[in-house]
Amino acid sequence: MSHPGGGGWEDASPERLYVITGGRSTSSAPVELDLVTLVVARSQPKPGMPPEHTTIMELCQAPLSVAEVSAYTNLPVSVVTVLLGDLLAEKRVIARAPVPAAQLPDRALIEAVIHGLQKL
Repeated sequence: MSHPGGGGWEDASPERLYVITGGRSTSSAPVELDLVTLVVARSQPKPGMPPEHTTIMELCQAPLSVAEVSAYTNLPVSVVTVLLGDLLAEKRVIARAPVPAAQLPDRALIEAVIHGLQKL
């Protein structure tokens, strides 16, 4: 089926994205997902799941970031976060923040350690 302006149903048309998300702009799970949140599937997709959910679960057999899922599915991040929220609510995937960068100790502490080592 063609839409005005060219392209078919398979492109990232606003109508298709609306249908995929059920018209929602927020996820059903109360979790914050940002671009670097890592997602991993808890199991294989089940028959009868929506195709976008199935694709995400197949991709996330190994941990992927939300940004990577968006890139691999060719869907906007906003749509991916809604779909991931659904999968999180159904406990089909696990999401976790990436390991935070280590904080550097206070400069005065480092200087004190250096001076202490120099006195040895």
